Amino acid sequence: MAQDDVFKKLVAHCKEYGYVFPSSEIYDGLSAVYDYGQYGVELKNNIKKYWWESMVLLHENIVGLDSAIFMHPTIWKASGHVDAFNDPLIDNKDSKKRYRADVLIEEQLAKIDDKITKEVEKAKERFGASFDEKKFRETNPRVVANQAKYDELNARFSKALNSSDLSELRQIIIDNEIVCPISGSRNWTEVRQFNLMFSTEMGSTLEGSNKIYLRPETAQGIFVNFLNVQKTGRMKIPFGIAQIGKAFRNEIVARQFIFRMREFEQMEMQYFVRPGTELEWFAVWKDARMKWHQALGFGEENYRFHDHTKLAHYANAATDIEYRFPFGFKEVEGIHSRTDYDLSQHQQYSGKKLQYFDPEKGESYIPYVIETSIGVDRMFLQVIAAAYGEENIKKDDGTSDIRVVLRLPSFLAPVKLAVMPLVKKDGLPEIAEKIVHDLKFDFNCQYDDKDSIGRRYRRQDAIGTPYCITIDHQTIDDQTVTIRYRDSMEQERVNISGLKDIIFEKVSIGTLLKKL
Repeated sequence: MAQDDVFKKLVAHCKEYGYVFPSSEIYDGLSAVYDYGQYGVELKNNIKKYWWESMVLLHENIVGLDSAIFMHPTIWKASGHVDAFNDPLIDNKDSKKRYRADVLIEEQLAKIDDKITKEVEKAKERFGASFDEKKFRETNPRVVANQAKYDELNARFSKALNSSDLSELRQIIIDNEIVCPISGSRNWTEVRQFNLMFSTEMGSTLEGSNKIYLRPETAQGIFVNFLNVQKTGRMKIPFGIAQIGKAFRNEIVARQFIFRMREFEQMEMQYFVRPGTELEWFAVWKDARMKWHQALGFGEENYRFHDHTKLAHYANAATDIEYRFPFGFKEVEGIHSRTDYDLSQHQQYSGKKLQYFDPEKGESYIPYVIETSIGVDRMFLQVIAAAYGEENIKKDDGTSDIRVVLRLPSFLAPVKLAVMPLVKKDGLPEIAEKIVHDLKFDFNCQYDDKDSIGRRYRRQDAIGTPYCITIDHQTIDDQTVTIRYRDSMEQERVNISGLKDIIFEKVSIGTLLKKL
């Protein structure tokens, strides 16, 4: 199945099964804004719980914060967002569509990289165990030519980005014959910068109001509270402050479903360290964050680091953790060494000292910062994309059927178990309802008695429910039920009295955290 088709199915599945809806849909929607449905909000909360507990519960020197969305406007001047929070945009004159110039070039690089990957994969199949990938990449004429093309384009692109040379970005697009995906033409405008912050007014009257911004990131709320947390928590360097919260960006080229939205949620942690040790801690957090992703079991080969070709003005090191989405490798998390830029800027603009007295060194200094920043919505999409599957199932009559299944990690699944009476009579519904009542204090349970048992299984598979409990007439005789496992479809007979322990062992987030 083509990857574009897979992605379309993902989007349709999210709506059909109550995960994600277009916002304001009865009014024809609002571009790049989405609502999370009854299952989507549960999955989203479970992702946030996994992140929060991995940060705050597992680290004695990391604490939480919840800062306000509205902040003093000078904060965004100090952080550089007012002057430098821009995207380079280019328009196609024929389609009248607007694109990010850097994204168009990145997609061109990805196409070249895909060509190389396909050549390598074909060679792997042809030569089998004797295949020497390193030698093949160095000697195969097509691979060598494409690699040289990639390196030349990447070097030129990096230079243009780092120097903010907008005319060169346009020239790269022209020279590489990059076309508009809609019109297919190369009739491009000049590249322009566009600030991404939403602004609004605060005050009772128009004349007495002040211009403020919806925060484009959650990090600044941590920086301006650095001393508050450090002093009240008696925190010693190194220590971290974690936060989950909404952020807003006026993305002109919002696309790919919930991958890039105007209203989104971030999970960020700022880790304050001694100057001079920041690159050591940068390496530590790179490793820790990759382990966090890979612990979900979606395949180590589907993740990679991507070092930034252009560093932000505040950073001396930066990398992204990318996941292989149906539309290619894309960023799900960023790790940045932000130096002392943010605290220094806020100290300068506020006139308040934002320094830490180090009792071991006997001196005061502005700490350096390592940031880990992950988009909740992108992480949600990554989990859904990794979990979605279709498989042919042979039926008893010899025909086959397609089973759509979300193989969500049981720790993250919105519904942990569905309880199903085989028939709606003979006291079976009453037993099922009692089981739900007894287990609902520990797990998100669902009672399901509509349709045949086979259809109910398929429905729960599509929702991503890892375990189904079936009550039949044998239950009345020996107090046992059938537990059916989503991924293998195997069934096992167990005692009702043991259900809680069996399910808890399988869905406890503690089991996942221990992998870290």
